Amino acid sequence: MKAYLYTRDDQVRDYECDLQGIVNNANYQHYLEHTRHKFLEKYDVSFARLHDEGTDALVARVSIDYKQSLRPGDYYRSCLNVCKEGFKYVFHQDIYRLPDLKMCIRARIDTVAVVNGRLAHCEEFDRLVQLSEEVKNNPS
Repeated sequence: MKAYLYTRDDQVRDYECDLQGIVNNANYQHYLEHTRHKFLEKYDVSFARLHDEGTDALVARVSIDYKQSLRPGDYYRSCLNVCKEGFKYVFHQDIYRLPDLKMCIRARIDTVAVVNGRLAHCEEFDRLVQLSEEVKNNPS
């Protein structure tokens, strides 16, 4: 497994699965979003505070490659790195089944910062991109 800035482990709940006994595709987006929110929380980035200061972080595009299905009771590891492409903050997120680390999904989430109605750079997100670059360049 490659180096990630942030990882978190969780377990599939029965109600997240469909009649086929696998996680419904839409629930993977919930897993990804929850991971991003926990990541931001860890680094003291608050959506509410940013909004109060005039900055809104918005998802612009989501792309998910489904590789292997998770099933009820499975444990998984949700992993995240972030980079910057112009005005976009791109979250590269992978989910692996535990304990065998079989890749379940690979996702790319493009986000933008909107400040007072205009695309802009966000210092707090720039700091997170820098941290991600450090992890990528110096894996432990």
